[in-house]
Amino acid sequence: MSNLPNETQCELETNYCVDYGRILDSQLSRDGTRKMLIQYRGDLRALVECVLIPESSRGTLCVSSQVGCSLSCKFCHTGTQSLYRNLAASEIVGQYMIAAWKEKDYPRQAGQKPRVSNIVFMGQGEPLYNFRNVSKAVGILTDKAGIGMAPWRITISTSGIAPLIPRIATDLRVGLAISLHSADNDLRSEIMPINKTYPLPVLMQSCAEFTARAGHQSRRITFEYVMLDGINDSDADATRLVDLVRNLPAHVNIIPFNPWPGSAYRPSSAARVAEFCRLVRDRGVFASVRIPRGDDILAACGQLKSTHDSEAKPIAASSTASAITL
Repeated sequence: MSNLPNETQCELETNYCVDYGRILDSQLSRDGTRKMLIQYRGDLRALVECVLIPESSRGTLCVSSQVGCSLSCKFCHTGTQSLYRNLAASEIVGQYMIAAWKEKDYPRQAGQKPRVSNIVFMGQGEPLYNFRNVSKAVGILTDKAGIGMAPWRITISTSGIAPLIPRIATDLRVGLAISLHSADNDLRSEIMPINKTYPLPVLMQSCAEFTARAGHQSRRITFEYVMLDGINDSDADATRLVDLVRNLPAHVNIIPFNPWPGSAYRPSSAARVAEFCRLVRDRGVFASVRIPRGDDILAACGQLKSTHDSEAKPIAASSTASAITL
């Protein structure tokens, strides 16, 4: 900022720093997916992942909201990592800014279509257990005087913190995804302990309240359903799932399980995934199978961080480390 007086420049340099985070590792998949491991404030433990998934019509950035997670979902790799701390709003927005600069969305040009067009809070952590900072981050991302992203281009995924779900509609006005994975209350409690606090009837009531309060563009709820071989992938499971969501504006996103070392689960076969999806569709609920992305770069949530931690690479010596400072 050479147009400022020298004294002001000196004060800014001494007392302030625009630092979106430090990239410790960046991996590019053969399918174009890019996964980044980001460190904050020089803290060896403050490491999170974000993943950029490019498509022909949009680019979706998956961001983290916490360092680690407290929910211990049995099929999720991040569930093996204890919660360290919440991310600040600036650290959440920083993930977007790092990706946007790397994709040359900045400096912005008139009429330029952004390559990072959508954001999903589906990375590490439970967003609703960091509601204050996630709310502030969404406000910054959607501020028309700033980044100006349309609220309907942002989706918050929750494991089911029922009391806060309606506020996603009233306070944030963004999309909602439910990390569901079973329509059987006992099974869901087994693989997702949060269900013992907010069981399915309570969760589904909060979803109904969300749809009643949400705007037209964001009222449809995405129900995420990871397919675990012999656990939740039977015909009866498909029927239970349809019965659970059929009275809501629902989209079931069926997810092939991405196994990780030490996981107790196996992925359902491609044939079983396809048949499960057909059964849900035939019963009148919109469903699709998520196309796996980044299989060759440890793109499943938490895998890159665990690999980095196990290798215990000294950060100062890492050849891949680079600070994003603007």
